[in-house]
Amino acid sequence: MLRHKRPVRLLLSFVMVAAGVFAGSAVSTSSASADSCYTWSGTLREGSKGAAVTQLQIRVAGYPGTGSVLAIDGSYGAATKAAVTRFQKAYGLTADGVAGAKTFAKIYALQDSDCSPANFDFAELNKCNSSWAGGNVSAATAKNNALRTMWKLQAMRHALGDKSIRVTSGFRSKSCNAAVGGATNSRHLYGDSADLGSGPHSLCTLAKAARNHGFNGILGPGYPGHNDHTHVDHRSGRTWKAPSCGI
Repeated sequence: MLRHKRPVRLLLSFVMVAAGVFAGSAVSTSSASADSCYTWSGTLREGSKGAAVTQLQIRVAGYPGTGSVLAIDGSYGAATKAAVTRFQKAYGLTADGVAGAKTFAKIYALQDSDCSPANFDFAELNKCNSSWAGGNVSAATAKNNALRTMWKLQAMRHALGDKSIRVTSGFRSKSCNAAVGGATNSRHLYGDSADLGSGPHSLCTLAKAARNHGFNGILGPGYPGHNDHTHVDHRSGRTWKAPSCGI
């Protein structure tokens, strides 16, 4: 799904820069412009801790390296530095693993005011209800899990040439899951999974790419019940099964 960036954000950034210029002062490159979703107040680097790191980790979790998963723990360690470096490389930024103004500016350009990434929407990840309730976790947790899924899919989309990725199913309440014949322990009940349909990319292309973007669960063609979609999720242990794709 493709959505246009909000012009208000661009206007706000222009006004802030112009104000600094006309005041005769240089705009600092170490602080980030304000954003309607979340604003980082300064540079983050290895050794940093706290909520600002957690927010960054959510947005770079799709860059953990092949077969890896980035922990969202608020601690800027070596794995977070590596993920930031991959994010920076992906967007042509200086790849030093230090999250400063240019890195945050790119994140701001990639997200909307509800913190979802530019090319995915909460509604795509929940076609069951509007409340996110009724699953195996609280509504808030399910929605937060879906947000993390979307940022991983955004990274995957960019790696695949910025062509659309079609989400056919995301969060399900217990009643929604039962109605479609989902497994009783389905990850959809946690809001941390997505089923992807074919489109610009084949199901096997999606399954193979998912290995690089932080998904522990990948089920696709050749696995029972998955010949018409590729399933990705955040389960705790790795389960990659798409035999028809060589996975």
